[in-house]
Amino acid sequence: MSRARLVERWLPGTLAVVGVLAAWELLGRGGTLNPVLLPAPSVVLATLVDVVRDDALAQPIARTLALMATGYLIACACGIALGVAMGRSETVHALMEPLVELVRPIPKPALIPPLFLFLGIGLQTMLFIVVLAAFFPVLINTVQGVRGVDPVLLDTARTLRLSRRATVLRVVLPAALPMVATGMRVSLGLALTLVVVAEMLAGENGVGFLILDMQRAFQIQKMYAWLVVLALLGLLLNGAFEWAERRALPWRAHLS
Repeated sequence: MSRARLVERWLPGTLAVVGVLAAWELLGRGGTLNPVLLPAPSVVLATLVDVVRDDALAQPIARTLALMATGYLIACACGIALGVAMGRSETVHALMEPLVELVRPIPKPALIPPLFLFLGIGLQTMLFIVVLAAFFPVLINTVQGVRGVDPVLLDTARTLRLSRRATVLRVVLPAALPMVATGMRVSLGLALTLVVVAEMLAGENGVGFLILDMQRAFQIQKMYAWLVVLALLGLLLNGAFEWAERRALPWRAHLS
């Protein structure tokens, strides 16, 4: 992507964020906002600098990312595998679709209490929550991508007498990859959201646990500092996914 397009893409949003932060700072300094409950951005930034100086960032972020990455990769692998099966087979689709549509609309945090009963409070529950949240967007987009493959491509594969496995690997998956990537991108944000929720409810460490712990201890400035860390983490993950997507699907980058 050219520098001009990068500026065109990011400048309006950056100016909007700067404007919001400037208004927040002015309202905080003017006494309109309660500085105890909503400290000014400059105060939060100073607290964040102190957290960085104390080397308190690396360990919680590493634990959160490790849990998130594990659940995300499991969800993507399972979602793509089942999505291809449902997209290619009407029998599998008819068998699995009612179950998928029954579970998919349920807000995933609502499943946490029953998961506590079956899995207990700990790593297994947190991992299962992340997998469950990230699974369905990948699954749905994979099914739609596979079912939307150009019939001409499938007819060509049959003409060349490709096996089912070769057809899936060489024809179906490459053609469905843009839809799969869209589902994976949506799931990435959901995985980060749910890993924080899971850490708040069942964790003993990680960014989510720290945010809740700071709130309970009424360390409001540190709580907001960790919220900033979480926001930046989400931004970096999204940027990394876009970078990988542009290299895996270069033609898509030119169309966007």
